[in-house]
Amino acid sequence: MNNHFSNLERAEVLTQALPYIKRYNGKVVVIKYGGNAMINEELKQQVMEDIVLLWLIGVKVVLVHGGGPEISELMQKLGKKAEFVDGLRVTDKETVDIVQMVLAGKVNKTLVNLLEKKGGKAMGISGMDGMLIEAKIRDERLGYVGDITKIHIKPVEDLLEKGYIPVISTLGCDRDGNAYNINGDTAAAYIAGAIKAERLIMMTDIAGILRDKDDPSTLIADVTVSEAEQLKKDGIVSGGMIPKVDCCIEAINKGVKNVVIMDGRVPHSILMEILTDEGAGTMVMGDK
Repeated sequence: MNNHFSNLERAEVLTQALPYIKRYNGKVVVIKYGGNAMINEELKQQVMEDIVLLWLIGVKVVLVHGGGPEISELMQKLGKKAEFVDGLRVTDKETVDIVQMVLAGKVNKTLVNLLEKKGGKAMGISGMDGMLIEAKIRDERLGYVGDITKIHIKPVEDLLEKGYIPVISTLGCDRDGNAYNINGDTAAAYIAGAIKAERLIMMTDIAGILRDKDDPSTLIADVTVSEAEQLKKDGIVSGGMIPKVDCCIEAINKGVKNVVIMDGRVPHSILMEILTDEGAGTMVMGDK
């Protein structure tokens, strides 16, 4: 605890947060969690604390997570070389088994355990449970990489209704029982859309959308869907940022009020985003 902070200052901070607490109480916020905030142990602890705090003040938090680095690490240990086509991991039968072990097993249960330790009530599921994420094969060359065909949101609604924080690993399946590796950002956008979330927060390793990708001070605070499309045409949104922005647009089109792309490496960025005026990162909104 920071002792330079007087009790009065603490009380003032809490009163300033009150309008936001009222606004989000009982609302659904989906958080896509991955990248550096997931690898750095100190940041991971803080993210879990932020989520439990939001849950305690009545926000219905849904946590959707990836686990790319852990998958690559286990593949390496098993002597399996990662292959990529057009930036997507080629996922043969053996690889999809590894993905399932890491995402639905180790990563998912570690996060559930951490949330419980911080005082939350969490339940881990994968996109295969209750056929939450129904998928089909995207491209034969990629193997078991899936495109989402349907979201069966009821398992998530049931968990929220019972007061749990659902922790979802991004695996999908088809009617024949095949498991698929699903892109985490896409899964978060579809899930947030299906549950008509108040907000989707995409935690990344960059500050948000920048006018100049090498200058964090050129952060764009908010954009509408059509402005985001224009930024893509102008080349300001490029490379790995394109699929992220596309996921934001997808979520808005599916009924999410707004989406925030923000830097998960900044301590307590989730709380800054939800409980302050300034917010954090870039907010993508529907066209007026």
